[in-house]
Amino acid sequence: MRVILLIAFGSALGGVARYLVSGFMAERVGEAFPWGTLLVNVVGSALIGVLAGLEDAVRVGFPPEARQFLMVGVLGGFTTFSAFSLQTLRLLHTGDWQRAGGNVLLSVCACLVAVALGYRLARMAA
Repeated sequence: MRVILLIAFGSALGGVARYLVSGFMAERVGEAFPWGTLLVNVVGSALIGVLAGLEDAVRVGFPPEARQFLMVGVLGGFTTFSAFSLQTLRLLHTGDWQRAGGNVLLSVCACLVAVALGYRLARMAA
């Protein structure tokens, strides 16, 4: 039960952070393209890469509860694959194939690069 509560608390923190970051981006650059969702997914991917890299390093280990809290809870609540999917679908429904394709390409590529960089940086630092 303790792990479930940690994950729930972490998810709440991550969800609030996602809301704040997405709102900040929408205010700054508008909502024609889902920049806020892209940003949280890239940042979340980088952070989960850092955590995985630290965890895989010989000198650093996370207790299982910390891993569940951070990776499943906070970062699971922060990243927004479901929002990404819905926003892409809405772009497709409006016939905006160019933005929809750009969102898919940027999101997948940027998040993959971010997780790889985060992982590599953590391994180098550890």
